[in-house]
Amino acid sequence: MLVLAGSSGRIEADRVRVLAAQGAAAMSIRWFGDVGQPAGIDRVPLETFAPALDRLASLSEHLAVVGTSRGAEAALLLSVRDARIRAVAGLSPSSVVWANVGPGADGVHRSAWSEKGISLPFVPYDDEWVPVSTGGQPVYRGLYEQSLRTFGDRVDKARIPVEHITARVLLTAGGDDLLWPADRFAAEISERRAAHGLATEVHTHADAGHRIRFPGEPASPGGGMALARGGTPEADAEFGRQVWPALLDLLLLR
Repeated sequence: MLVLAGSSGRIEADRVRVLAAQGAAAMSIRWFGDVGQPAGIDRVPLETFAPALDRLASLSEHLAVVGTSRGAEAALLLSVRDARIRAVAGLSPSSVVWANVGPGADGVHRSAWSEKGISLPFVPYDDEWVPVSTGGQPVYRGLYEQSLRTFGDRVDKARIPVEHITARVLLTAGGDDLLWPADRFAAEISERRAAHGLATEVHTHADAGHRIRFPGEPASPGGGMALARGGTPEADAEFGRQVWPALLDLLLLR
């Protein structure tokens, strides 16, 4: 399985270790910010992930992708396109493609993703949004909610066509996610797939935040920008314990 972090840019070493301890051949890669890669999440070629997927596919027919946040955005996009992927776990996912973010951002809104040199349709950010904070850290959930309203005419084209995913799909979303409305996004993905007769396994936790914590993972993996993610260490860990058996089942590890 390929394990993808979000906008932190980290390599998910701890998550790979706990999955490997369950018998998985797990790999995590840096997909932006490295040599020859975009500095931030800015028109990242989906082809970036091909070598890792090819390597993992050579080891097992049960190819899986586990992604968090912007990494979940990538995981869903890859699963739409690569029929070899048998299972996908979107942890705090998005139902649409968003604009670029992170290092190198210059105020010009561009797609986060590209394919064969062509940018994917995306939802821009509303520059009129006024930030709020909690505990001295910015809360970005409102930015995403406001941007969906402001650019409603662009949402349909930016939707990830999850009805084309043939893999099993598992989604997780914390009800106290302060980074973006993952609970809304997970519901939209599930509803879109259900409209096409496809099942989606959705797990939610009212008090969890943006980063689920699985058994054996550290309380704080580090990296990323200083921003409010919501939840508590206890709720995020409890959510991880609840989801863990379903994740192992999805990945054929039990």
